Amino acid sequence: HYGSPVTRRLTPYVPGEQPKLGNLVKLNTNENPYGPSPRVLAAIQAELSDNLRLYPDPNAERLKQTIADYYDVTPAQVFVGNGSDEVLAHVFHGLLQHSTPLLFPDITYSFYPVYCGLYGIDFATVPLAEDFTLRVADYPRPNGGIIFANPNAPTGCLLSLAGIEWLLERNRDSVLVVDEAYIDFGGETAIPLVDRYPNLLVTQTLSKSRSLAGLRVGLAVGHPELIEALERIKNSFNSYPLDRLAIAGAVAAFEDREYFERTRQAVIASRTTLVAALAGLGFDVLPSAANFVFARHPRRDAAALAAALRERHVIVRHFRLPRIEQFLRITVGNPEQNAALLAALGQILREVEACD
Repeated sequence: HYGSPVTRRLTPYVPGEQPKLGNLVKLNTNENPYGPSPRVLAAIQAELSDNLRLYPDPNAERLKQTIADYYDVTPAQVFVGNGSDEVLAHVFHGLLQHSTPLLFPDITYSFYPVYCGLYGIDFATVPLAEDFTLRVADYPRPNGGIIFANPNAPTGCLLSLAGIEWLLERNRDSVLVVDEAYIDFGGETAIPLVDRYPNLLVTQTLSKSRSLAGLRVGLAVGHPELIEALERIKNSFNSYPLDRLAIAGAVAAFEDREYFERTRQAVIASRTTLVAALAGLGFDVLPSAANFVFARHPRRDAAALAAALRERHVIVRHFRLPRIEQFLRITVGNPEQNAALLAALGQILREVEACD
Protein backbone atom coordinates (compact mmCIF):
# COMPACT_ATOMS: atom_id res chain seq x y z
CA HIS A 1 0.00 0.00 0.00
CA TYR A 2 3.06 2.29 -0.05
CA GLY A 3 3.10 2.50 -3.86
CA SER A 4 1.51 5.43 -5.67
CA PRO A 5 -1.95 5.00 -7.28
CA VAL A 6 -0.23 5.14 -10.68
CA THR A 7 1.59 1.83 -10.11
CA ARG A 8 -1.65 0.01 -9.29
CA ARG A 9 -3.21 1.17 -12.58
CA LEU A 10 -0.34 0.02 -14.80
CA THR A 11 -0.37 -3.10 -16.96
CA PRO A 12 3.32 -3.69 -17.77
CA TYR A 13 4.69 -4.92 -21.09
CA VAL A 14 5.46 -8.65 -21.15
CA PRO A 15 8.64 -9.40 -23.12
CA GLY A 16 9.18 -12.64 -24.98
CA GLU A 17 10.23 -15.49 -22.72
CA GLN A 18 13.94 -16.05 -22.10
CA PRO A 19 13.88 -19.74 -21.10
CA LYS A 20 16.61 -21.16 -18.88
CA LEU A 21 16.47 -24.53 -20.63
CA GLY A 22 19.41 -25.72 -22.68
CA ASN A 23 19.32 -27.23 -26.17
CA LEU A 24 16.61 -24.85 -27.38
CA VAL A 25 15.75 -23.58 -30.83
CA LYS A 26 14.77 -20.10 -29.64
CA LEU A 27 12.63 -18.32 -32.24
CA ASN A 28 10.43 -16.16 -29.98
CA THR A 29 12.16 -12.79 -29.44
CA ASN A 30 13.43 -11.78 -32.91
CA GLU A 31 17.08 -11.90 -31.89
CA ASN A 32 19.53 -12.11 -34.78
CA PRO A 33 20.83 -15.67 -35.34
CA TYR A 34 24.25 -14.25 -36.22
CA GLY A 35 26.55 -12.72 -33.61
CA PRO A 36 27.70 -9.10 -33.72
CA SER A 37 30.52 -7.96 -35.97
CA PRO A 38 33.99 -9.02 -34.75
CA ARG A 39 34.89 -5.31 -34.93
CA VAL A 40 32.21 -4.62 -32.32
CA LEU A 41 33.69 -7.21 -29.96
CA ALA A 42 37.18 -5.80 -30.53
CA ALA A 43 35.99 -2.25 -29.84
CA ILE A 44 34.31 -3.31 -26.58
CA GLN A 45 37.42 -5.25 -25.55
CA ALA A 46 39.57 -2.19 -26.19
CA GLU A 47 37.29 -0.13 -23.97
CA LEU A 48 37.76 -2.52 -21.03
CA SER A 49 40.35 -0.52 -19.13
CA ASP A 50 40.91 1.65 -16.09
CA ASN A 51 38.76 4.26 -17.86
CA LEU A 52 35.64 2.44 -16.65
CA ARG A 53 36.05 4.41 -13.42
CA LEU A 54 35.21 7.53 -15.48
CA TYR A 55 31.72 8.53 -16.61
CA PRO A 56 30.97 8.11 -20.33
CA ASP A 57 30.36 11.09 -22.60
CA PRO A 58 26.85 12.16 -21.50
CA ASN A 59 26.01 13.21 -25.06
CA ALA A 60 27.63 10.23 -26.85
CA GLU A 61 28.97 12.71 -29.43
CA ARG A 62 31.13 10.13 -31.23
CA LEU A 63 28.16 7.82 -31.76
CA LYS A 64 25.87 10.64 -32.86
CA GLN A 65 28.45 11.74 -35.42
CA THR A 66 28.82 8.15 -36.69
CA ILE A 67 25.03 7.80 -37.10
CA ALA A 68 24.79 11.24 -38.73
CA ASP A 69 27.50 10.28 -41.24
CA TYR A 70 25.81 6.93 -41.94
CA TYR A 71 22.40 8.49 -42.67
CA ASP A 72 23.63 11.79 -44.15
CA VAL A 73 22.07 13.99 -41.45
CA THR A 74 23.62 16.28 -38.81
CA PRO A 75 24.43 15.24 -35.23
CA ALA A 76 21.80 17.77 -34.06
CA GLN A 77 19.21 15.54 -35.75
CA VAL A 78 20.27 12.41 -33.79
CA PHE A 79 19.21 11.17 -30.35
CA VAL A 80 20.52 7.99 -28.69
CA GLY A 81 19.43 5.95 -25.69
CA ASN A 82 19.33 2.54 -24.00
CA GLY A 83 17.64 0.56 -26.74
CA SER A 84 14.79 1.98 -28.78
CA ASP A 85 12.43 1.21 -25.87
CA GLU A 86 14.04 3.95 -23.76
CA VAL A 87 14.11 6.28 -26.75
CA LEU A 88 10.40 5.60 -27.29
CA ALA A 89 9.66 6.20 -23.59
CA HIS A 90 11.16 9.69 -23.92
CA VAL A 91 9.21 10.22 -27.16
CA PHE A 92 5.93 9.36 -25.45
CA HIS A 93 6.78 11.52 -22.44
CA GLY A 94 8.16 14.50 -24.34
CA LEU A 95 6.38 14.60 -27.72
CA LEU A 96 3.08 12.71 -27.50
CA GLN A 97 1.29 14.05 -24.40
CA HIS A 98 -1.55 16.21 -25.72
CA SER A 99 -5.24 16.93 -25.19
CA THR A 100 -6.23 14.92 -28.28
CA PRO A 101 -5.58 11.15 -28.41
CA LEU A 102 -2.47 9.49 -29.78
CA LEU A 103 -3.25 7.16 -32.71
CA PHE A 104 -1.70 3.78 -33.41
CA PRO A 105 -2.85 0.49 -35.04
CA ASP A 106 -4.99 -2.01 -33.13
CA ILE A 107 -2.32 -4.62 -33.83
CA THR A 108 1.21 -3.31 -33.28
CA TYR A 109 4.03 -3.22 -30.74
CA SER A 110 2.32 -3.83 -27.40
CA PHE A 111 4.61 -1.41 -25.54
CA TYR A 112 2.71 1.58 -27.00
CA PRO A 113 -0.39 1.25 -24.77
CA VAL A 114 1.92 0.53 -21.81
CA TYR A 115 3.70 3.88 -22.27
CA CYS A 116 0.31 5.57 -22.57
CA GLY A 117 -0.63 4.13 -19.19
CA LEU A 118 2.66 5.17 -17.62
CA TYR A 119 2.50 8.76 -18.86
CA GLY A 120 -1.27 9.26 -18.72
CA ILE A 121 -1.67 9.63 -22.49
CA ASP A 122 -5.10 9.27 -24.06
CA PHE A 123 -5.00 7.04 -27.16
CA ALA A 124 -7.23 5.52 -29.82
CA THR A 125 -6.43 2.44 -31.87
CA VAL A 126 -7.02 2.38 -35.62
CA PRO A 127 -7.90 -1.06 -37.06
CA LEU A 128 -5.58 -2.57 -39.61
CA ALA A 129 -7.19 -3.68 -42.88
CA GLU A 130 -8.48 -7.26 -43.23
CA ASP A 131 -5.12 -8.28 -44.73
CA PHE A 132 -3.35 -6.69 -41.72
CA THR A 133 -1.86 -3.81 -43.72
CA LEU A 134 -1.97 -0.24 -42.40
CA ARG A 135 -4.55 2.03 -44.07
CA VAL A 136 -3.08 5.54 -44.03
CA ALA A 137 -6.44 7.04 -45.07
CA ASP A 138 -7.83 6.18 -41.60
CA TYR A 139 -5.35 8.46 -39.78
CA PRO A 140 -5.92 12.06 -40.95
CA ARG A 141 -8.13 13.25 -38.08
CA PRO A 142 -7.50 15.31 -34.93
CA ASN A 143 -4.74 13.60 -32.93
CA GLY A 144 -1.99 14.21 -30.41
CA GLY A 145 0.47 12.23 -32.51
CA ILE A 146 0.66 9.07 -34.62
CA ILE A 147 3.00 6.13 -34.06
CA PHE A 148 3.41 2.79 -35.81
CA ALA A 149 6.10 0.20 -36.33
CA ASN A 150 7.31 -0.20 -39.92
CA PRO A 151 7.55 -3.07 -40.76
CA ASN A 152 4.76 -3.59 -38.26
CA ALA A 153 5.08 -6.02 -35.38
CA PRO A 154 3.98 -8.74 -34.98
CA THR A 155 2.62 -8.86 -38.57
CA GLY A 156 5.83 -8.02 -40.49
CA CYS A 157 3.81 -5.99 -43.03
CA LEU A 158 5.53 -2.96 -44.57
CA LEU A 159 4.12 0.48 -45.38
CA SER A 160 5.84 2.09 -48.37
CA LEU A 161 7.70 5.41 -48.13
CA ALA A 162 5.05 6.82 -50.46
CA GLY A 163 2.39 5.85 -47.90
CA ILE A 164 4.34 7.52 -45.09
CA GLU A 165 4.77 10.67 -47.17
CA TRP A 166 1.04 10.72 -48.04
CA LEU A 167 0.28 10.68 -44.32
CA LEU A 168 2.87 13.37 -43.54
CA GLU A 169 1.33 15.65 -46.16
CA ARG A 170 -2.03 15.36 -44.39
CA ASN A 171 -0.80 15.40 -40.78
CA ARG A 172 1.22 18.56 -40.31
CA ASP A 173 0.12 19.55 -36.80
CA SER A 174 1.37 16.65 -34.67
CA VAL A 175 4.38 14.36 -34.53
CA LEU A 176 4.45 11.21 -36.68
CA VAL A 177 6.74 8.56 -35.20
CA VAL A 178 7.90 5.70 -37.43
CA ASP A 179 9.39 2.88 -35.33
CA GLU A 180 11.86 1.14 -37.65
CA ALA A 181 13.11 -1.68 -35.40
CA TYR A 182 12.99 -4.11 -38.36
CA ILE A 183 13.49 -1.82 -41.36
CA ASP A 184 16.84 -3.31 -42.45
CA PHE A 185 15.27 -6.69 -43.29
CA GLY A 186 13.17 -5.52 -46.20
CA GLY A 187 12.18 -1.87 -46.12
CA GLU A 188 13.51 1.56 -46.96
CA THR A 189 14.12 3.91 -44.03
CA ALA A 190 12.06 7.09 -43.74
CA ILE A 191 15.12 9.02 -42.48
CA PRO A 192 15.60 10.81 -45.86
CA LEU A 193 12.20 12.45 -45.31
CA VAL A 194 13.12 14.19 -42.02
CA ASP A 195 14.59 17.27 -43.73
CA ARG A 196 11.29 17.92 -45.53
CA TYR A 197 8.92 17.11 -42.67
CA PRO A 198 9.82 18.75 -39.34
CA ASN A 199 7.15 16.67 -37.54
CA LEU A 200 8.64 13.29 -38.58
CA LEU A 201 10.66 11.28 -36.04
CA VAL A 202 12.22 7.94 -37.00
CA THR A 203 13.41 5.50 -34.32
CA GLN A 204 15.70 2.51 -34.79
CA THR A 205 17.51 -0.09 -32.69
CA LEU A 206 20.79 -1.97 -32.90
CA SER A 207 19.13 -5.02 -31.30
CA LYS A 208 17.94 -6.71 -34.49
CA SER A 209 19.84 -6.13 -37.73
CA ARG A 210 23.11 -5.36 -35.92
CA SER A 211 22.89 -8.30 -33.50
CA LEU A 212 23.24 -6.17 -30.35
CA ALA A 213 20.10 -6.90 -28.31
CA GLY A 214 22.38 -7.47 -25.31
CA LEU A 215 24.07 -4.06 -25.56
CA ARG A 216 20.94 -1.81 -25.46
CA VAL A 217 21.41 0.96 -28.01
CA GLY A 218 18.60 2.79 -29.80
CA LEU A 219 18.34 6.03 -31.73
CA ALA A 220 15.97 8.61 -33.15
CA VAL A 221 16.44 10.92 -36.13
CA GLY A 222 14.34 14.03 -36.71
CA HIS A 223 14.23 17.82 -36.75
CA PRO A 224 16.67 19.45 -34.28
CA GLU A 225 13.74 20.89 -32.32
CA LEU A 226 12.29 17.41 -31.76
CA ILE A 227 15.73 16.10 -30.77
CA GLU A 228 16.27 19.01 -28.38
CA ALA A 229 12.96 18.21 -26.68
CA LEU A 230 14.08 14.59 -26.24
CA GLU A 231 17.42 15.77 -24.81
CA ARG A 232 15.56 17.87 -22.23
CA ILE A 233 13.55 14.81 -21.14
CA LYS A 234 16.65 12.59 -21.09
CA ASN A 235 18.65 15.08 -19.02
CA SER A 236 15.79 15.32 -16.55
CA PHE A 237 15.81 11.54 -16.20
CA ASN A 238 19.31 10.05 -16.79
CA SER A 239 22.16 12.18 -18.05
CA TYR A 240 24.46 9.20 -18.77
CA PRO A 241 22.25 6.66 -20.56
CA LEU A 242 24.88 5.01 -22.78
CA ASP A 243 27.95 3.54 -21.12
CA ARG A 244 31.47 3.44 -22.57
CA LEU A 245 31.12 -0.12 -23.86
CA ALA A 246 27.79 0.60 -25.58
CA ILE A 247 29.14 3.70 -27.31
CA ALA A 248 32.27 1.91 -28.54
CA GLY A 249 30.35 -1.16 -29.73
CA ALA A 250 27.64 0.86 -31.47
CA VAL A 251 30.16 2.99 -33.36
CA ALA A 252 31.93 -0.15 -34.59
CA ALA A 253 28.60 -1.71 -35.63
CA PHE A 254 27.80 1.22 -37.93
CA GLU A 255 31.35 1.29 -39.30
CA ASP A 256 31.40 -2.39 -40.31
CA ARG A 257 29.05 -2.08 -43.27
CA GLU A 258 30.28 -5.26 -44.98
CA TYR A 259 29.43 -7.52 -42.03
CA PHE A 260 26.04 -5.83 -41.58
CA GLU A 261 25.16 -6.33 -45.23
CA ARG A 262 26.29 -9.97 -45.28
CA THR A 263 24.34 -11.03 -42.17
CA ARG A 264 21.29 -8.99 -43.17
CA GLN A 265 21.15 -10.71 -46.55
CA ALA A 266 21.60 -14.11 -44.88
CA VAL A 267 18.50 -13.48 -42.74
CA ILE A 268 16.52 -12.28 -45.77
CA ALA A 269 17.51 -15.41 -47.74
CA SER A 270 16.54 -17.65 -44.82
CA ARG A 271 13.17 -15.87 -44.55
CA THR A 272 12.42 -16.57 -48.22
CA THR A 273 13.21 -20.27 -47.74
CA LEU A 274 11.22 -20.45 -44.49
CA VAL A 275 8.11 -18.81 -45.97
CA ALA A 276 8.08 -21.26 -48.89
CA ALA A 277 8.52 -24.25 -46.55
CA LEU A 278 5.75 -23.08 -44.20
CA ALA A 279 3.43 -22.63 -47.17
CA GLY A 280 4.31 -26.19 -48.19
CA LEU A 281 3.12 -27.37 -44.75
CA GLY A 282 -0.23 -25.64 -45.30
CA PHE A 283 0.39 -22.39 -43.41
CA ASP A 284 -0.89 -18.99 -44.49
CA VAL A 285 2.03 -16.58 -44.09
CA LEU A 286 1.71 -12.79 -44.20
CA PRO A 287 4.19 -10.95 -46.47
CA SER A 288 7.10 -10.08 -44.16
CA ALA A 289 9.75 -7.37 -44.43
CA ALA A 290 11.09 -8.21 -40.95
CA ASN A 291 13.30 -10.91 -39.40
CA PHE A 292 10.21 -12.88 -38.40
CA VAL A 293 7.13 -14.31 -40.09
CA PHE A 294 3.50 -14.28 -38.95
CA ALA A 295 1.78 -17.53 -39.86
CA ARG A 296 -1.42 -19.46 -39.19
CA HIS A 297 -2.57 -22.96 -40.10
CA PRO A 298 -6.19 -23.00 -41.30
CA ARG A 299 -6.93 -26.31 -39.54
CA ARG A 300 -4.68 -26.23 -36.45
CA ASP A 301 -4.96 -24.16 -33.26
CA ALA A 302 -2.00 -21.81 -32.82
CA ALA A 303 -1.74 -22.25 -29.04
CA ALA A 304 -1.71 -26.05 -29.43
CA LEU A 305 0.99 -25.79 -32.12
CA ALA A 306 3.12 -23.53 -29.90
CA ALA A 307 2.78 -25.97 -26.98
CA ALA A 308 3.66 -28.96 -29.17
CA LEU A 309 6.71 -27.13 -30.53
CA ARG A 310 7.82 -26.32 -26.99
CA GLU A 311 7.70 -30.04 -26.10
CA ARG A 312 10.17 -30.49 -28.95
CA HIS A 313 12.40 -27.67 -27.60
CA VAL A 314 11.36 -25.10 -30.23
CA ILE A 315 10.07 -21.80 -28.81
CA VAL A 316 7.93 -19.41 -30.88
CA ARG A 317 5.71 -16.47 -29.83
CA HIS A 318 1.95 -16.75 -29.52
CA PHE A 319 -0.25 -13.74 -28.69
CA ARG A 320 -3.66 -14.39 -27.09
CA LEU A 321 -5.14 -11.23 -28.59
CA PRO A 322 -8.21 -10.49 -30.74
CA ARG A 323 -7.77 -10.99 -34.50
CA ILE A 324 -4.36 -12.69 -34.15
CA GLU A 325 -4.90 -15.52 -31.64
CA GLN A 326 -4.52 -18.10 -34.42
CA PHE A 327 -1.15 -16.77 -35.58
CA LEU A 328 2.37 -17.70 -34.53
CA ARG A 329 5.19 -15.17 -34.75
CA ILE A 330 8.30 -17.07 -35.73
CA THR A 331 11.75 -15.47 -35.70
CA VAL A 332 13.85 -16.25 -38.77
CA GLY A 333 16.75 -18.33 -37.51
CA ASN A 334 19.85 -19.58 -39.28
CA PRO A 335 19.34 -22.48 -41.75
CA GLU A 336 19.90 -25.11 -39.03
CA GLN A 337 17.38 -23.52 -36.64
CA ASN A 338 14.80 -23.13 -39.40
CA ALA A 339 15.29 -26.76 -40.43
CA ALA A 340 14.72 -27.89 -36.81
CA LEU A 341 11.53 -25.80 -36.63
CA LEU A 342 10.21 -27.19 -39.90
CA ALA A 343 11.04 -30.78 -38.94
CA ALA A 344 9.18 -30.35 -35.65
CA LEU A 345 6.18 -28.76 -37.35
CA GLY A 346 6.07 -31.51 -39.96
CA GLN A 347 6.13 -34.17 -37.23
CA ILE A 348 3.38 -32.41 -35.23
CA LEU A 349 1.11 -32.02 -38.26
CA ARG A 350 1.60 -35.67 -39.32
CA GLU A 351 0.75 -36.89 -35.82
CA VAL A 352 -2.38 -34.74 -35.63
CA GLU A 353 -3.52 -35.83 -39.09
CA ALA A 354 -3.02 -39.48 -38.14
CA CYS A 355 -5.43 -38.95 -35.23
CA ASP A 356 -8.07 -37.14 -37.32
